[in-house]
Amino acid sequence: DYRLISLKNLIDERGQLIFGETLRDIPFEIKRFYCIVDAPIDSKRGFHAHINLKQCLICLKGACDIIIDDGKIRRTVSLAKPSDALIIEGEIWRELHNFSFDCVLLVLADEYYDPDDYIHDHSDFLRRKNA
Repeated sequence: DYRLISLKNLIDERGQLIFGETLRDIPFEIKRFYCIVDAPIDSKRGFHAHINLKQCLICLKGACDIIIDDGKIRRTVSLAKPSDALIIEGEIWRELHNFSFDCVLLVLADEYYDPDDYIHDHSDFLRRKNA
């Protein structure tokens, strides 16, 4: 339901070119994107799961931690390189923490915004996962 992937990274005297392709590196068609910028260092975001939405999180600058919870195991994934991408598919609880002062987090999604796709209560999430 989630995995860390490495995007392609070409380096030469002109700098780095990091890229990924829809349906090849990113395992879904991208219909929406958003960026989290200027998050205070002590801010916490997320605290929800999605029912169907697939996402790819890429920290373009700086760093942040994503706590991933599949209903049984909670683990922290640190994103600190723009060549690392976290793919989240299915019902996975996510919490975003420890934003660096310069963090720019890009999130790619396979669907348009749908408020009915969100699970905002962790207890409800656990009940769904353990049903």
